[in-house]
Amino acid sequence: MLAVKLATYQDIIDLPEHIVGEIINGHLETHPRPAPKHAVAASSLGDELLSPFQKGRGGPGGWWILDEPECHLGTHVLVPDLAGWRKTRMPVLPETAWFDTVPDWICEILSPSTARLDRVVKMPIYAQLGVAWLWLIDPVLETLEAYQLHDQHWLLSASYAGDQSVTTAPFTEHTFSLSDLWA
Repeated sequence: MLAVKLATYQDIIDLPEHIVGEIINGHLETHPRPAPKHAVAASSLGDELLSPFQKGRGGPGGWWILDEPECHLGTHVLVPDLAGWRKTRMPVLPETAWFDTVPDWICEILSPSTARLDRVVKMPIYAQLGVAWLWLIDPVLETLEAYQLHDQHWLLSASYAGDQSVTTAPFTEHTFSLSDLWA
C-alpha cells in the first residue's frame, strides 16, 4: 500500500503566481486565475456590497467583505471568491495574510473548472465549519442561488436569474439588479 503525502502550505507557496491553490481534505487543489466573466461577476458583487455593508454608506455597515481571502480553517486552506465577516465576530482584521475565523457569508462564482469542486466538495465543508450563508453565482447561466445553514445542511432560501432584483440574506437591507453582475 502506498503512503499518501498530505499537502502542506509550502505546496501552495510553491505554485506559479497565476495558479490559485487550496488544501481540501489533505489534497492540493489548483485552478487558474478566474476568467473575465467570473472576475466581472465577483468584482461587481463586491462593489454592490462593500459600500453599504463594510463602509456603512447607504447601509448598516458592520461587515468585512473581501475578495479571495485565504482562509485557514481546521485542516483546510480555502479561497472563496468572496467572503464576509460580521465585525461583531471579527472586530479587526488579522495581522496574518490569512484568516482563521470562519466567515459568516461566502460566495463562490461558478466556472467550468471549479463548479464541481465548489458544489460537491466545498459546500459540505462550509456547512461543517458553520458558515451561516452561502451564495453560488453562475455568470454563464446568469443565476444566483442563496443558501442558509440549518442543522449543518444547506437550505436553498432564494434563487434569481437574468435581471431580477436581488434582496436576500444576509444582506436584505440592499437590493441590486442581478444583471449588474454580468459582463
